[in-house]
Amino acid sequence: MECEPFEPDPDDTGVGIGKSHYFFIFPLLNRVSELFRRLVMFVKPAYFVKSAVALAVLSANYTLAAEESSVTLPTIVVTSGFRGAALQEVPTSLTVVDEQKITERNADHLEDLINLAPNVNSSSGASHAKYFQIRGIGERSQFIGPINPSVGVIMDGIDMSNIGGAATMMDAQQVEVLRGPQGTLYGANALAGLINIRSNDPTTVTSGDIEATLGTYNTRRLSAAVGGPINDSVGYRIAFESNKSDGFTENKYLNKDDTNNIDETLFRGKLRIEASDYQMIDLTAFYANIDNGYDAFSLDNSRTTSSDEPGHDRQETSAFAAKSTWTGNDDFTLETSLSYSESDLEYGYDEDWVYDGYSGGYTAFDNYIRDTKTTTAEVRLISAPGAELFDGSTTWATGVYYYNRSTDLLRVYTYDDDFTSQFDTTRISAYGQLETKLSEQYILTTGLRIEHAESEYKDNDGATSNPEELLLGGRLALEYLANKNTTLYGLISRGYKVGGFNADSSLPANLQTFDTETLWNYEIGTKGNWLNNQLQTQIALFYQQRDNAQIKGNRTITNSGGGTSFFDYVGNAENAYSYGLEAEVQWRVNSSVSLFGSLGLLDTTLEDADADFDGREAAQAPNYQYTLGANFSHGRGWFSGVDIEGKDEFYFSDSHSQQSEAYTLLNARAGYKTKDWSVTLWGKNLTDEDTYIRGYYFENEPSDAYTIKHRYTQLGAPRQIGMTAKMTF
Repeated sequence: MECEPFEPDPDDTGVGIGKSHYFFIFPLLNRVSELFRRLVMFVKPAYFVKSAVALAVLSANYTLAAEESSVTLPTIVVTSGFRGAALQEVPTSLTVVDEQKITERNADHLEDLINLAPNVNSSSGASHAKYFQIRGIGERSQFIGPINPSVGVIMDGIDMSNIGGAATMMDAQQVEVLRGPQGTLYGANALAGLINIRSNDPTTVTSGDIEATLGTYNTRRLSAAVGGPINDSVGYRIAFESNKSDGFTENKYLNKDDTNNIDETLFRGKLRIEASDYQMIDLTAFYANIDNGYDAFSLDNSRTTSSDEPGHDRQETSAFAAKSTWTGNDDFTLETSLSYSESDLEYGYDEDWVYDGYSGGYTAFDNYIRDTKTTTAEVRLISAPGAELFDGSTTWATGVYYYNRSTDLLRVYTYDDDFTSQFDTTRISAYGQLETKLSEQYILTTGLRIEHAESEYKDNDGATSNPEELLLGGRLALEYLANKNTTLYGLISRGYKVGGFNADSSLPANLQTFDTETLWNYEIGTKGNWLNNQLQTQIALFYQQRDNAQIKGNRTITNSGGGTSFFDYVGNAENAYSYGLEAEVQWRVNSSVSLFGSLGLLDTTLEDADADFDGREAAQAPNYQYTLGANFSHGRGWFSGVDIEGKDEFYFSDSHSQQSEAYTLLNARAGYKTKDWSVTLWGKNLTDEDTYIRGYYFENEPSDAYTIKHRYTQLGAPRQIGMTAKMTF
């Protein structure tokens, strides 16, 4: 299939971007055409059979589904802004995954949902994905150096950006994924975007559920939640989950199949207090005890390992959040919030991946123990109805925000003395946003955030750093309400990420520090409701320019035992940009059939004449990814569903040229439910495709005396089949 490229008017020079680009819309449309051609050519030879099977299942289910009266899609309210707003009214590219979708995917962790959001990815190198990338921007790992996240993760008002292993779906109500910089709302921790997780709140009547899952690889998950009123003014909600699995690795040296296991216990408690007619107080307590194994790499890139010291990925987190909402003034609502989390993290692995004495190779273990404390506080004023500015045309919001994170690190490595470091960062911000109704059809949103950031770093190698800087972010969005069902918008937003210090004293002086990164995002989009709100669509085109883009590199050194060790560092690229498309659709065909799909197209480029990645795509940035699925109600309680998800190949790292492989996964589910209980039989990756969630390229083969670089990959989950039973009351 051939697609004709879009060509610009040669007399229209447009706006210079990079080395040889006209105004971004022309290369964007040209690239969209090319990426669509590649996607079609990829699917046809390699996955036509699977797609045909899925479509056959869709057709069969549609035939079996009883034709009933049409129903509308529910209104989805986005809560991550200053005010709750319907998804179709928010002028930015975002994905909302509601409780029903979380249940349909049998999602236990945030990583189980990421593929539903266009141009959003995750990387592992541990038992769970801890790092997320939006439009090709985001961290992929952490070793000795401190990091400031590019993608913010918030759960019930608690900042989880550096402790993402605890971002579980226990009793989750909704996940919101905002793409592009969120400089006004969240500042430095949301350069590339934000992931906001909300759990169920206390209810006015007693209700709850108990859920049990059994699956392959000795998977056992038990969760329960209950909530209701304590008295007329206090409500509660508590949730508990135990999640265990042997994992997908078999260690042939130790003759064990659970060295990459999952062992997680989680608890959450919530109180909602009506302190007066004007004041509501929400309290949240969260606890996670994670004791997972980490034994995922082998010399032959299989799920069969030979390590004699399997690693671990442990985390114990205690967190608390409090929010007060006061409406006792006619002009504004006063919101105050406070959160605190403390996490003990321990991440270690068998560096040589084999047992002592294997082919005369070396043996080493690398262990990182972190104690992280995060505190946030915020005071926010939001205009009340009737208190708008400029003759009643403009609503407003303003506030101040405080953020502090301190991390103590102890690294214990076989061939080095113990390494210790302390890192503390403090940010104080002031922000404001106006939403002006210019006319019946036009709404202008303007936002600005000023943030003062100060960090302090020191380690036992004698290195110190005390950067201090003033940062600026914001947004300008214009909405056009074409009619009651269709909104078009244009958006310019600016985000930032603070500079920092590389914790490696052996680096040359010019690589010891790196500068602040800024991101300009230009976006146009449309959102619509069709067919009497049975069909909802979102489409966005974007272009992003990164200034002083922070790019992680690594180098390897030979240690005294003969093996090689990694050292990560961050540097600034001369130029980086990306552009692409994001589209989503939800269609409630009738009361028995609903369809959904998403598509992300992405082109990224890094430019630095002195770097190996010059002119190349960014890491963890596939050119396309998509989902397509359907859910069916067959009557008398029977239901089923099927979906496919696919992703293009991508670079594992900016420091080498190794890539993953493109894939398409087939998932399905079927079950029976009544008002009070349900049973679901589910399967993930039913065709047992190999997927790759982390990759390295270095010398780690003792048979060639560690002189030749090889590609090493961590495989994603293979085929999984299980059953989930749930009782509600």
